[in-house]
Formats: sequence, C-alpha cells, structure tokens
Amino acid sequence: MNTTALREERLRSHRLTAPTATVADAAGHLLAVQSQDFTAGRWALASRTRGEPTLREVDRAFDDGDLVRAWTMRGTLHTVAARDLGWVLSVTAERQQRQGAARRRELGIDDAMVAAATRATEERLRDGGLTRAEMFELFRGIGIDPGGQRGVHLLGILALDGLVCQGPVVARDGVSRDQRFVLVSTHIRDHTSPADPLAELFVRYIDGHGPAGVADFAWWSGLTLGQAREAALRAAHRVDEVAEGLFSAARHPRRASGAPTVLALAAFDEYYLSYADRTVVCAPEHAPAVGPGKNGMVRATLVENGAVIGCWTHANAGRGTPPDLFVEPADADAVTAALARFERFIEG
Repeated sequence: MNTTALREERLRSHRLTAPTATVADAAGHLLAVQSQDFTAGRWALASRTRGEPTLREVDRAFDDGDLVRAWTMRGTLHTVAARDLGWVLSVTAERQQRQGAARRRELGIDDAMVAAATRATEERLRDGGLTRAEMFELFRGIGIDPGGQRGVHLLGILALDGLVCQGPVVARDGVSRDQRFVLVSTHIRDHTSPADPLAELFVRYIDGHGPAGVADFAWWSGLTLGQAREAALRAAHRVDEVAEGLFSAARHPRRASGAPTVLALAAFDEYYLSYADRTVVCAPEHAPAVGPGKNGMVRATLVENGAVIGCWTHANAGRGTPPDLFVEPADADAVTAALARFERFIEG
C-alpha cells in the first residue's frame, strides 16, 4: 500500500474524513483517545463528529455518563466510552501496575496505604464525586500526604483497580479542565463484556486506527510485543491483512462528501501519536518540532491531505497568531477554516 492510500485509509478509520454522529460514537470507535490534556482530548472527539459540536456538548457526554477518563494504557489518561472501561482495564491494568511498582515503592505506597485509601474513597464517593484537589484532602484526612506525586499515583492505582474514574466536568466560566472522580460501580450503568478482551482490543485498535501493524498496536496499548502478536493471532478472522503485517478493518466507514483537505488536530492526537512509526504522516525532519520531546509534549498539528504541514496552539487559535508551518499549504484558506472550527468549538 502506497503512502497516499495509507493516509486516506487512516483518515477514514480515525473518522476525520468520515465523521461519526455523536462524540460518544467517536470515542467508542477509537476506543481510547489520549486525553492527559483534557481540552485536547475533547477537541479530538469533536473534530471527528458531524455538525461541529461545541465544548459544552462534549462535556455533556461526560456529565451524562456516556464518557469517562481513566489511565487505560501506558500510564496515560485516555477518554473512553464508559461501557468499555472495565474490559479494557482487564487487558491493560496489570502491566501498568507492574511498570509503576518501583516508583510507588519510592513514594512509600504499600498495600496498607492503598487499602486505607480504598476504604476512604468508597465511603466518601458514595455521596457523589470529588475533584482531584478534594481527593487529596481526603487522603490527608486519613494521614496520607499526597505531595511528591504520591496523591497522583494513589489515584492511578485506584483507577487501575477499577474503583474510580473521572466523570462529570466541574462547571466554571470559560474552559473547565477539572472533572470529578466517581465510583465506577455506581457511575457506569452498562458494561460491555467481549468474549476475548485481548482480541477485542486489537480489533478495535485496527477499526479506529488502521491500516496498522502489530508493533503499532503494541506501542498504543502498552502491551508487550509478545502479547500484541497473540492478540493479532486471536483476532485474525476479524480483520483484513492488506499487506504483509499490515491490518485493516473488515468494514470501512464511507468518506463524507466535502470532507476538508486541512485539519487542525489536537495536541497528542491519535492520528499522529498512536503508531510506532509516524513517518507515514509526518516527515522525519519535522517530527522533532511536533514531539514527543524531552518534556513529553506533542504539539497540535495541521494536517493537509493526511500529511503534517505545521503546528498550532490551542491558546492562540483565533487570536491572529499565525501557525508554525513547515511547508506551504496547497490551500491557505483551508488552514484558516480549520483553525476557525476550533475557535467555534471553544466559544460555542
């Protein structure tokens, strides 16, 4: 498969040129959308949805319990459809717990501390959700100092154990970046239970990101290469191998008529980030400017016909600050239109 065809297929798989009906549908299709930058994660969903949903509309999907945010893979916050959280963690949580064990020992987090935090959390969250700051106060109240990243790691353990997730968005003027931690057992109404969760994870990754290979899936999921190969083997009858080692969805969404040629994608967007090899969408000489750099950041990108042509910032969109272009776009007006769509998303 040549590069042009591969980009076209991925744009459809990501629902960037074949948008979904709702933001919840977009999240369900991609399965897990990287969202440690909460504004970026919400824009990633809106940019894959018909009808230009606003930030407030995306927040309603969290408030209604359709979407949640949790550390689903690679120790990183992702947005998922609430019904998928449990089975995804059944595949990915154990490895994340092992990878974080050494750091938790350094912080003095032991089984007794986790048990105390679990009891306090279960009791307090029965009456409703708490923000991160309020969770830290809860920890202090039982003698646990949340400083030095201890609080964050404790929250991660409770989330990986399937006790809590981040749900409703805290209301405030402007762009809210805070959510309430809630009990999974009371907040999530419906739980999907696939017969083979490991195979399901591979199929859903290919559906939302393909064509892609086993190494791409291993990077995205945080699983070992051996686990990734096993997943591909068990899912072989549910995906198509379109080239040697390159898998595609058995069914493809139809490209929308009038799909834009230029897209303003979020920071940490799955289209750029969710592959071991990113050279398909970004020329190697431009990758250092996009990231991830030493600070782990991945900048928001401008993509024309599937290729990264520059970067932009969420904060400067609509303020007259020009984007950082690596190459001259074929359609400068399309760049302006793509950035204007983000501005409408924030302000709508």
